[in-house]
Amino acid sequence: MSTKVSVFIATSLDGFIARTNGDIDWLNEANAAVPEGEDCGYQAFMASVDVLVMGRKTYEQVLSFGAWPYGQTRVIVLSRTPIQFPDALPACITHSADPPLMLYNRLVQEGAQHLYIDGGATIQRFLAAGLIDELTITVIPILLGEGIPLFGSLAKEIPLTHLSSYSYDFGFVQLKYAVS
Repeated sequence: MSTKVSVFIATSLDGFIARTNGDIDWLNEANAAVPEGEDCGYQAFMASVDVLVMGRKTYEQVLSFGAWPYGQTRVIVLSRTPIQFPDALPACITHSADPPLMLYNRLVQEGAQHLYIDGGATIQRFLAAGLIDELTITVIPILLGEGIPLFGSLAKEIPLTHLSSYSYDFGFVQLKYAVS
């Protein structure tokens, strides 16, 4: 059985994951319209994940949320410099400076079955390395005009195969693609 590598992320309609300064206030405001108990499939997705790999900026954003949202799921924060994790965080959070392919190979050797990749630059690096299998992108009905894009420039085109689309009554549209 091969290790699956997935992205599960929200973007503005114009493709940004955050404002230029990293703020996601627009996403928090949009989430206020989501009915109680609706998570757009996130909990089911997380239940299938062995390891969450995120970039340092994403990790720092998550720290600003207050309570650690990932429970005991193993989290690897990518950073070229070591990270001192707060004692209050679970021991399942570690740091790696490995490039994507090296980290992927190590996690496969350790028996990981499903990796969740999060954070713009981290997603871009894993895509460039040809390691992403599936993208789930929830489009939020807002145009930011500028910000941090989910996808940057690419060395080559990446063909995708449409798996599903779902339109929520509160305006979100979720798109799911396999990387061909």
